[in-house]
Amino acid sequence: MFLEQYPIEGKTKGWIEVICGSMFSGKTEELIRRIKRAEFANQPLVLFKPVIDNRYSKNKVVSHKGSAIKATLVSNSSEILTNYNNEKIVAIDEVQFFDNELVDVSNTLANQGVRVILAGLDMDFKGVPFGPMPMLLSIAEYVTKVHAVCVSCGNLAQFSHRTVEAGDQVLVGAVDKYQPLCRSCYIEKI
Repeated sequence: MFLEQYPIEGKTKGWIEVICGSMFSGKTEELIRRIKRAEFANQPLVLFKPVIDNRYSKNKVVSHKGSAIKATLVSNSSEILTNYNNEKIVAIDEVQFFDNELVDVSNTLANQGVRVILAGLDMDFKGVPFGPMPMLLSIAEYVTKVHAVCVSCGNLAQFSHRTVEAGDQVLVGAVDKYQPLCRSCYIEKI
């Protein structure tokens, strides 16, 4: 379990946390859990999500289990800095949909003493590192990789297998288009 770190002796230190894994692994649930703990402690925060993520709600981050929290919509990474108002925590969901500038944005915020919490897919449906995630994993102080359960055999799953025909890397969907699979079952399906 991830345990939050807090500044010592009033010194403000920023850092970057990344929550990654396949679809249905609990990434957004973990992000919301961390946000709710910070809200309970009255820590000022802001949550961002990409405009493209409209699966369950237009203006909320919603987990597959139905947990929801209000979010600020942004079209690209630079809009995060534009909408940032000196909150102590900046949380961002579905980071794989952002451009690579998200790495610079995250570093800028962390360097200013902000706790940056990022959640997203580490691989696309082909098993290839997705968007800015590989770079974010490299610069993060804390990385949490969560796993789903393989729907074929019950082992830990780390692949998001696409169940519909579509060649584009980005295809927003949920159980209607994807299923979590372990490595063995994923290899059998491709």
